[in-house]
Amino acid sequence: MKRNLNSASRGRTSALNESPPQKYAAVPYQLIYLVLALAITAYSLLQSLVAPVLPLLQQDLHTDRNTVTWILTAYLLAAAVATPILGRIGDMIGKKKVLTAVLIIACIGSILGALASSITLMIVARAIQGIAGGVIPLAFGIIRDELPRDKVTGAVGVISALIGVGGGLGLVLGGPIVDTLNAHWLFWIPAITIGVAAIATHLIIPESPVRTPGRVSWIAAVLLSSWLIALLVAISEAPKWGWASSPVLGLLVLAAILAVLWMKNELRSASPLIDMAMMRIPAVWTTNLAALLIGIAMYSIFAFVPAFLQGTPEAGYGFNSSITESGLIVLPLSMAFLLAGIGSGPLSHRVGAKAVLVAGSGAATVSLLILAFAHSEIWQVVLSMLLMGTGFGLAFSSMSGIIVHAVPSHQTGSASGTNANIRTIGGAIGSAMMASVVTAHLLPDGLPAESGYTTGFAVLAVASALGGAAALLIPNKHTPIVIPNDAQLAHATSTATISN
Repeated sequence: MKRNLNSASRGRTSALNESPPQKYAAVPYQLIYLVLALAITAYSLLQSLVAPVLPLLQQDLHTDRNTVTWILTAYLLAAAVATPILGRIGDMIGKKKVLTAVLIIACIGSILGALASSITLMIVARAIQGIAGGVIPLAFGIIRDELPRDKVTGAVGVISALIGVGGGLGLVLGGPIVDTLNAHWLFWIPAITIGVAAIATHLIIPESPVRTPGRVSWIAAVLLSSWLIALLVAISEAPKWGWASSPVLGLLVLAAILAVLWMKNELRSASPLIDMAMMRIPAVWTTNLAALLIGIAMYSIFAFVPAFLQGTPEAGYGFNSSITESGLIVLPLSMAFLLAGIGSGPLSHRVGAKAVLVAGSGAATVSLLILAFAHSEIWQVVLSMLLMGTGFGLAFSSMSGIIVHAVPSHQTGSASGTNANIRTIGGAIGSAMMASVVTAHLLPDGLPAESGYTTGFAVLAVASALGGAAALLIPNKHTPIVIPNDAQLAHATSTATISN
């Protein structure tokens, strides 16, 4: 009897750790959510705010087209590595503390970018900004800890949509900022916004009492960053070195070996950066595979559509658009993304999140095919942006819903953060891959040829279509694992006592 009571007590303690006390009455959860939305929006703007002005930065920093793309790739790479590490540290020492620190570091990176006068310093600044990727799992964790249970799923979905919406808005705002002020303000404005978010986080968001004992697997962090760097360098430098060259083949083999070592290390680790046991859940690994492929397609758009629109008709593509004009053409993407993200929840309840994800991937695929093969008129590009925003908006939000319902409540933050992290990894791979394809097709004057963009957008369409195919593998029904509440635990304890 004593043994059973102790067992019940341990189960109760574990469950209470998994289901933290609801303290959202002290601070209105709407205010907490508003602060998190500000932090997420600031992070997502960093993804793409510099994308429309890459040609300008290439000229100002005296570099080539392939190197300047690393301004985006370095950010995504740093975010991919920092996201799981910072999420784990937040679980260990407190999410509020770590979120505040992450925002301060991102603010410092933005200030460094505003002052950068060389491509090397700019890439370093962007890598520091990429640490803001830790905002994603920390925000998901705080939502789980502080919001009412019935609000968690919807809040996670909207936050996921904001990641894409902010990325689209960055494409729109870049031009007016440069025209009104100058390129340095592409970093000063985020620095101010992130600073405000850091102060608001410190003052408003309560510190969760929930702590998850463990440690950070730095070996896993080194292996993760190493295989990603090897892969990205191989992809980005392949046009210059040759795909069959020894350096490229060597880097690809090295990336594969390091990736296998990383996965083995994660499987053996008591505190993995990415929980491979959780990844084995059918609804989780299939959704994450879709996330990787869709991430390849989406984040590359941020980098290359503005440059495509700024091309000249003499080159065979583009509309000779200014930075501001190219942003306005892309504006429908952000609007459609937001509306689709909001509507994804009700639509998922009606037809199922899997169906919404497949439909979103299909719409994104069609939009990329239009962009690849029917881009001679502005209305065609606008149609593509509308379909793209709708497709990616539906896909991002539905993926979050599938993940939330496929894992125990105490893993909501880590599972959602992992899903977002895998999208970021896909984005880093996609950006390097798109840069490789575009720079492999250059005109005599050094500008990209139309064939480079056509091929690149077609490759992204294939990635999006494969993402939809991966979504078809998601189980039609997956039963969420429900953590018992206090009343149920008390009843179970008393029943165990009586039976003994």
